[in-house]
Amino acid sequence: MILVTGATGFLGSVLTRNLVEQGESVRALKRSNSKIPDFLQNKKNIEWVDGDVNDLFSLEAALQDITQVYHTAATISFQPKDKAKMFKTNVEGTANLVNLCLEKPNIRMLHVSSVAALGKAKKGQLINENTFWEDANHGSVYGLSKHLSEMEVWRGIAEGLDALIVNPSIIIGKECGWKGSGSLFSAVERGLSRYPLGSCGLVTVTDVSKAMIQLMHSSISAERFVLNGENWLYKDLFQEIARQFGIKGPQKEVKEWQLLLAAKVLQWISRLNGKKFGLTKETARSASKISEFSTEKIRKTIDFQFSPIRQSIAEICQSLK
Repeated sequence: MILVTGATGFLGSVLTRNLVEQGESVRALKRSNSKIPDFLQNKKNIEWVDGDVNDLFSLEAALQDITQVYHTAATISFQPKDKAKMFKTNVEGTANLVNLCLEKPNIRMLHVSSVAALGKAKKGQLINENTFWEDANHGSVYGLSKHLSEMEVWRGIAEGLDALIVNPSIIIGKECGWKGSGSLFSAVERGLSRYPLGSCGLVTVTDVSKAMIQLMHSSISAERFVLNGENWLYKDLFQEIARQFGIKGPQKEVKEWQLLLAAKVLQWISRLNGKKFGLTKETARSASKISEFSTEKIRKTIDFQFSPIRQSIAEICQSLK
């Protein structure tokens, strides 16, 4: 049997669906207050169990008779005040899972990290699996939490755990709706007038799930793989989203200092009314830098081909309409 942590999340739910469609039996770990997505309701071969990666008793029970673990559970935030929460789930939760898997010699684990856990490439180079983290250059608290969670997996590997790591870029898909990466589409749909000067990597949720399953079924171990469909300038991304929505896209650029100033103002507003905003100091800096990723390793290792991002953008916009 297969265990999927974070099974009600964006990636975890799509992965769970793909596994059961392939005839696999899945034990899906969710928090007691999590809502099961509609497309997983009443699905055969899914055993839903309440639990938490920070609850050792529920986690140990969930691992009974398990041979494969897909670890997708994580707290994603670019709010500095969420640091403790992210470290609790992303680092301590991963450590808990690694320790319990080490007690069961027949378990194979695939850990979902992020490109945020990779280092910064030298000018003119693409970021890849060998672009190692330098603490002085970490870009976000979230990135730091994912880097440290990877360290727990590497520790487990050193102690004998059969495990792999994947580092997806921004995962997009219609199942996300307006939240998460869907906020990029939401911002444009609401009339975004300016675009930042940076770039990002984009990958479809279907491709991430497909790559994870292929890697799990391979004989590869103790490796990590960047999963990135294409590299896009934010300017081109926002204008393509606007084109698919049939509206006018952003025409003016916004510089990093302007984003940082706006983020500071929003931070003060947040302190007054408690509302969270997507623009923070971390996201302002990230949106202003060029970040491009290489997928040469995954392409050569398992001959993996990524889906066209433009086509996925069109499908997502059509769904959101």
